[in-house]
Amino acid sequence: MIEDAYTVSAALGLELWYEDEAGPFQTVPQPGASWQPEGQPACQDHEYIRTGTAKLLTLFRPRDGQVRVEGATSCTNEVLHGWLKAALAAMLGDLPPAPPPLAPEAQRAIWLAWQTGLSQPILLPEQLPPLRMLLILDNLAGHTTPSFVQWCVAHGILPLYTPLGGSWLNMAESIQRILRRRAFDGTHPQTPEEIIAWLKAVATAWNLSL
Repeated sequence: MIEDAYTVSAALGLELWYEDEAGPFQTVPQPGASWQPEGQPACQDHEYIRTGTAKLLTLFRPRDGQVRVEGATSCTNEVLHGWLKAALAAMLGDLPPAPPPLAPEAQRAIWLAWQTGLSQPILLPEQLPPLRMLLILDNLAGHTTPSFVQWCVAHGILPLYTPLGGSWLNMAESIQRILRRRAFDGTHPQTPEEIIAWLKAVATAWNLSL
């Protein structure tokens, strides 16, 4: 079902977003090409001063390449879920009004269709809202926290998880590699705050280029 999510969700008019976290990124010299005068190669510090690390929280929409990011110096469930809830709620607010609710049986059938064949389907409540969005996440324990899953379902979002050993199916990983390369190649960030600022800057530039 993960492999077909993009095609099927587009046909049904559902929003599809991928979520992933990259890092931790260290404040160390980064390899990469740079423009230098001939005979004057770029030099990097040989010392590693431990000033902390940063992580990149990412949401990616394959339909148009839109990306939403946040930087963090830690990625506990409290941090990740707090950001996800705020970002997802904002995305839902940007969508057209939800369609009129269907009969409860028909509403449930739509949600259940996306869980066909899953060994551990999500337990759905009796009352279900219209399905508005699919959210693809890696199969990590923090992503399956009941309180977070229940929040998603209550807002019309169905979390789907990549198989164990199949995180490559999460397209957010691809955009994170691009952002990381553009932000860091040939640089030496000095602080976690600098890492976060650079990653946010390249994400903003990416969205403006779409």
